[in-house]
Amino acid sequence: MAADSTAGRGKDTATPASGRPLPLLGLDTEFFWTSGADGVLRIQECLGCSALLHPPQPLCRYCRSHKLGIRAVSGLATLIGFTVNHRFAVPGLDPPYVVATVALTEDPRVRLTTNIVETAPSALELGMRVEVVFQPDGDVWLPLFRPVADQTEMAELPTDEIAPDTFAQRVRPMLRGNKFEDEVALTGIGMSEIGRRLMVPALSLTVAACERAVADAGLTFDDIDGLSSYPGGGNLGGFAEGGVTALEAALGIRPTWHNGGIETFGPGGAVIAAMTAVAAGLARHVLCFRTVWESTFSELMKAGRISSTGGRTTSWLTPFGATSAAHTLAQKAQRHFHEYGTTRETLGWIALNQRVNAALDPSAVYRDPMTMDDYLNARPVTSPFGLYDCDVPCDGAVAVIVSAADTVADLPSTPVFVEAVGTQILERIEWDQSTLTHEPQVLGPAAHLWTRTDLRPDDVDVAELYDGFTFNCLSWIEALGFCGIGEAKDFLDGGKNIARDGLIPVNTHGGQLSHGRTHGMGLIHEAVAQLRREAGPRQVAGARVAVVSSGGLTPGGAMLLRTES
Repeated sequence: MAADSTAGRGKDTATPASGRPLPLLGLDTEFFWTSGADGVLRIQECLGCSALLHPPQPLCRYCRSHKLGIRAVSGLATLIGFTVNHRFAVPGLDPPYVVATVALTEDPRVRLTTNIVETAPSALELGMRVEVVFQPDGDVWLPLFRPVADQTEMAELPTDEIAPDTFAQRVRPMLRGNKFEDEVALTGIGMSEIGRRLMVPALSLTVAACERAVADAGLTFDDIDGLSSYPGGGNLGGFAEGGVTALEAALGIRPTWHNGGIETFGPGGAVIAAMTAVAAGLARHVLCFRTVWESTFSELMKAGRISSTGGRTTSWLTPFGATSAAHTLAQKAQRHFHEYGTTRETLGWIALNQRVNAALDPSAVYRDPMTMDDYLNARPVTSPFGLYDCDVPCDGAVAVIVSAADTVADLPSTPVFVEAVGTQILERIEWDQSTLTHEPQVLGPAAHLWTRTDLRPDDVDVAELYDGFTFNCLSWIEALGFCGIGEAKDFLDGGKNIARDGLIPVNTHGGQLSHGRTHGMGLIHEAVAQLRREAGPRQVAGARVAVVSSGGLTPGGAMLLRTES
């Protein structure tokens, strides 16, 4: 990266820090966070094709040139997304405040997450022209934006690099006729107690779910020769139990294969990874698990028994108070509203459907009836999301056994077979640089799924779709083809199409919105229960094919499951 003589000017005369999370000044990012010292916004530039690049990279993503420099730009941009944050607070930045995405005038492919200042949130509109105004904060200059004085003509909103309805044209075709999916089956499922503030050690929840899954499959722990977890070990707060290392230490399994990590096909990626290992002959029975203990973790944080790590951040979003996936997804939802006429009521039908289904599942966290008025009048979180657009933080663990298909005849459990998976990444991976109208990392895996099977959306009997927020679920409904892109408003109206007796029953146990945030593994558990005809009063009659999705924002993944080989 070429040096810029003005970048960092004035950094020795730091202003008092506000207390908000400040960016780490890395070798490749310091120029951006300090260029405002002279009031000029600077962006990395490819000297080969003149493209602007953000976040900075060691080469150009467009022409792959390594000849890079830094360009001073005008600081003018277009407002392409915003959300008014009411719920999340960060030090030095009290709600309500506006988290926004702007596209630079010089190259609209470059988007910056920022705050909009010096105007009332109610005055903001997509397409407004904005300009940078730097806020000194410690040793950095945060690029905030304000509307320009002359708004007589709105700017044209940029579109996605890949149109949402053309993802199928970009999917790589299958490399060979035989599929690894045909070599595996799901043979066991288990779930710990699910609840709020259980005050139970996370690993204890994990062990409970694993014991139940192994027993459900008709196996013993001596039969388990593989372990697979999401997101693995590491300092992940209430989102993990310690990973494969912790569970192996507790159980003493000595696996021939193991896997744990967050950069996979959504939370269900641990299961897909296990499928490939079994199909390759590395293991016969892989125990996959996912544990959350967010409610207890939060309680311990409030009591001062656990402390936050704090410190500088490498995130391009956190310095602007965009601390949650909600802030990104809310802006995508807002753009969907703008393009397709979707409304809050559209999202409300998803929340209501999940609550009706949860009423029939005794393990669900929220089972009380909810009306559309309850949904619409709930306290705001970050516009257009309210409380019931958000999934329920909880404590709990879910486990699934992936077995070699040639073992199922010897097992007492009813096997569920895998028809296809979808995993391809087609969009940009950074949250604020990705698809504008849908949840990022959903359209690609959904399109990929259908290239690996002759089945089609009309063949699916039940859909267990990731619903960290209502808009996640809407994105998967459109991406998987249960309705056309942009048609969710009509498809979801009244909620009948996604009800248990509708065209495509969705999230039959209540989903993460009402059952609890088990990060995708609870959806797999429910799909297996439905295909085995073990779902009790919430059972969908004649269910033989189920689709399950997990993730989004991080790379997503989808699975098509069936009852017969």
